[in-house]
Amino acid sequence: MSIKHMGGQTVRMQAPPTVAAFAAVAGKLEGEGPLGKNFDFISEDSYFGEASWEKAESAMLKQCFSMACDKAAVAPSELEFLFAGDLLNQCTGSTFAMRDSGVPFFGLYGACSTMAESLCLASMVLDGGFADTVCAATCSHFCSSERQFRFPLEYGGQRPPTSQWTVTGAGAVILQAMGNGPFVTHVTAGKIKDLGITDANNMGAAMAPAAYDTLSAHFADTGRAPEYYDAIFTGDLGSLGHQIVLDRFKQDGIDLAGRYFDCGMLIFDADKQDVHAGGSGCGCAASTLCAYILPMMQQGVWKKVLFSATGALMSPTSAQQGESIPGICHAVSIELTLD
Repeated sequence: MSIKHMGGQTVRMQAPPTVAAFAAVAGKLEGEGPLGKNFDFISEDSYFGEASWEKAESAMLKQCFSMACDKAAVAPSELEFLFAGDLLNQCTGSTFAMRDSGVPFFGLYGACSTMAESLCLASMVLDGGFADTVCAATCSHFCSSERQFRFPLEYGGQRPPTSQWTVTGAGAVILQAMGNGPFVTHVTAGKIKDLGITDANNMGAAMAPAAYDTLSAHFADTGRAPEYYDAIFTGDLGSLGHQIVLDRFKQDGIDLAGRYFDCGMLIFDADKQDVHAGGSGCGCAASTLCAYILPMMQQGVWKKVLFSATGALMSPTSAQQGESIPGICHAVSIELTLD
């Protein structure tokens, strides 16, 4: 019988793993945004020195992974598992990035929720005693994503106001069984939620129900009120999805205003950068976590954070066939110290 499971969806860590190090790499547009000074590396070349957008995405994640290992003073050969994913078919962005690493590899696809998914699984592996040091990593690239899910850039299609800009970015976190924090204390696995939205240019509305459902489940399972956390983040709902979540909780008598933020709204400047509803993509939550959220925790600005990345579980084929867009959200409780 499980002694770690809480309620319907949450797992409490008995031996909370620690965040040993992290790194974030971003593209030029992201580097010009509000978080620009926080990235470990910003590439002025969207190709990252490669011959295609897809190869650029792999090169970006490979660089990010290497930087995280260096900051943790851990050689890749010391890692026991690597959890990584991206938006491309068969997760080739992360697969090709890590194919020479020599680390046992779990390829994940949770769409834009992948950073939280990788942290959930990596943390449970550490808490279960199956490893001492692991890595969770995720990436996305604007150009490779547009080519796969929408139209080639050369097409020049008009983007509606509800559309979001796929972040060219990567994040990598080294987790260890022992350390001084921040600690992953709880993870809440999300359920697939589908409200029938078919517009691939309205991801925020498609993913918002999943975010509301997972956050609600986390609060119910743990008995914690939102006020327990200094800050609550969703991955990439953008301005539209963020407002939907605020409204849904307000209907429940819960006001998240001032405590709840969205990575898709933080990574770009909506007034100065034409990204419409905000950022999206696997790299959105991943790079914001590693360039902003975790550094702020290390500085003591926030001591308790709930990080919940959201994903749209669609494929080009499902979209072309008129299928609706299911959403998913996974939540990770990160705390600077253990009570």
